[in-house]
Amino acid sequence: MGDPIGEPTEWSELVWRFIELADSHGSRAAFYQIPASSLPLYLDAGLKILKLGEEARVLLPSFTLQGSKGANLRYALKRGERDCLQFEIIPPEQVASILDELELVSNAWLCKYTAGGEKRFSVAAFRRDFVLSQPVALVRETGKVVAFATVMTTELRDEVTVGLMRHKPDATSRYAMEYLFIRLIQCFREQGYHTLSLGMVPLSGFQAHRLAPQWHRLARVIWSFGRRFYNFQGLRAFKEKFDPVWEPRYLAASG
Repeated sequence: MGDPIGEPTEWSELVWRFIELADSHGSRAAFYQIPASSLPLYLDAGLKILKLGEEARVLLPSFTLQGSKGANLRYALKRGERDCLQFEIIPPEQVASILDELELVSNAWLCKYTAGGEKRFSVAAFRRDFVLSQPVALVRETGKVVAFATVMTTELRDEVTVGLMRHKPDATSRYAMEYLFIRLIQCFREQGYHTLSLGMVPLSGFQAHRLAPQWHRLARVIWSFGRRFYNFQGLRAFKEKFDPVWEPRYLAASG
């Protein structure tokens, strides 16, 4: 998943070693969610490239609630405070004590918004070991959890990444999720992080041109008419509220 980890000068050798290792096992190598900036590395290795979607990344130092762009978020923050919503971040060692409550929220969300249960590939799924392994940001309403998001960080304090985000469809406040993410952004900006990744929106950003590649045209059809399976457009609309930079992500694979 992603580019090799380590010095960029060593990436080319690492990519080739991975391809050779896959080939020695009779398998094909695949690099998932790679950025546009490193595509030449994989093209030079003879891999085929397919676009997957776009990742939303909020630039924390420049994020603001001021001006016309921040008007809706300012309202969501004030409304959340008026609705007595409470935000907190639970460290990994304490997540077990609220895990059952988080699972109830997740199950309610799945029943309301997702046909066919969890999607376990381009977006995160609720797995207990996954949730237990990281901090959880949550919002309570009258003491009960109504929205949460798992967050992944590193000691570099460069980027924080949202893994799984869920909310209770029957929460009294309509602004629980917006309130959660505004407070999450503010919290990590104060800690000196540079970016907040809201994760990828599958099939986002594909060309609708009649001469576009066949995969792009198929993806546009799924994007437009696949809402009963997954609300791709709704996911993008929610993330768009936080004025992110949208960056394309690709799959590079043998054959």
